[in-house]
Parts: sequence; structure tokens; C-alpha cells
Amino acid sequence: MRIDTRQRSLAPEVMDDFNMEGEQLKVTLNKIAQINKLLGGNRITLNGVNTLIKSLPLEREISILDVGCGNGDMLRLLADVGKRSHRRFRLTGIDANPATVTYARELSRAYPQIQYYCQNIMDPDFQEQHFDIILCTLTLHHFQEEEVRLLVTVFHRQAGIGIVINDLQRSALAYRLFQLIGVVFNLNHMARNDGQISILRGFRKKELHQLAAELHIGAYSLQWKWAFRYQWIINTI
Repeated sequence: MRIDTRQRSLAPEVMDDFNMEGEQLKVTLNKIAQINKLLGGNRITLNGVNTLIKSLPLEREISILDVGCGNGDMLRLLADVGKRSHRRFRLTGIDANPATVTYARELSRAYPQIQYYCQNIMDPDFQEQHFDIILCTLTLHHFQEEEVRLLVTVFHRQAGIGIVINDLQRSALAYRLFQLIGVVFNLNHMARNDGQISILRGFRKKELHQLAAELHIGAYSLQWKWAFRYQWIINTI
């Protein structure tokens, strides 16, 4: 069957249900984190953070928000990196699903520098908060076009140093390869279903360049990364 990737899909994902809970949710969150790590997704985000902070003094505390934090694996990695490099990170994760936030807290008990909150990023209260760096890893594609525009605008206003967006390239090849990954990693039905839909809700490079132009974002870099990701680093200083 031919895969149509000309337009972003409007199909919902199971994970879009913020009331979802239970063992299936935990298994899916862990599988997503595992695949993200093995395919280099974490390195993409970490590299983006390093790019933004490389000229900052070591003694400066840097506040970092992870939007749609999942099980918190990216924040735990940042905490470990900060400790090794003598960087002072103040780390915050938010997710709209209460069960996801509870699970992230359980996994991060040994990391007192990480705080988690249940919050919907579309809420006005969230939009009044400010951080040095905002991370958006595999989260932006969950939103429709107007919401994406709004969120990138809000992030640009909130982030004092910059934004790191790490999201999926929409392509038929990526879709077919993910089907293979589903077999190799023995993904459950929810992970397979949502993963395939996520790719169809992903982006083309020209769409992100167009978005940057529409929002008058001048200082940024946008690069394709393996595996079928875009690393979009926006400097807000």
C-alpha cells in the first residue's frame, strides 16, 4: 500500500489521551525512550543543548524545561551530563498526562534536581513561565498547524537562551523502517500504532523553514539527523 506523506496526518494517537494510565502506558513510554536512545535521538537533543551553552560560564545555573517529558529519560541524562561536566542545571519536566508525570517521578527519585509537573502547554498559566532553554523532543508533531505556530511563538518568548526542537521527518521510507523496528523491538500495538502515526504527523524541512520565516525567527539552525529527525536549534539571546 502506498504511503501518502504529502500532507501532515490529522489522525489521533493513543498517547494523545491525557487520561491514559496503567502498565501499557509505562511499557510504551519505556519503549519510546529505549528506541530514542538506541537510534541516537537523545544525542540530537543533548548536542543542541551543548550548542546553546558552550559559551556560558560553568558557574552559571541554567534552567531547562523538557516539554512532553515522557518518562523523564532526557532530563536524567542531562542531570548526569551536568554532574560530569560541573554544569549547574535546574531541570523541569512537564507532561499533560498525570500518570506519565507520576511515573517520571518514580524513575527520578535519585535526581533531586529534577522537578516534574502535570501541565498542559496550551494553558495560559504555562505560557507565563520562563526558562533559559526549552526542549521539545518528539512533542511538536502531536499538534495541529495553528497550535504548532502558537507553541513555537510561546517558546520563543519564554526561552532566555534558546530552544531545541527534535522531531520527526515525514517520509514513506521512515514509515517503512519504523514498521521493521516494530518487529525488531517487539513493540506492543500501541507503540506501533502511535509510532506510525507520529511519522505521518511529522514535518518536511521546507515546512519548518517556512514556519521560521512566518514567525520572523532569524537566528536558528535546522539540520537533518539520523534516524529521520530534524534538529531545530533556535537562539533567543
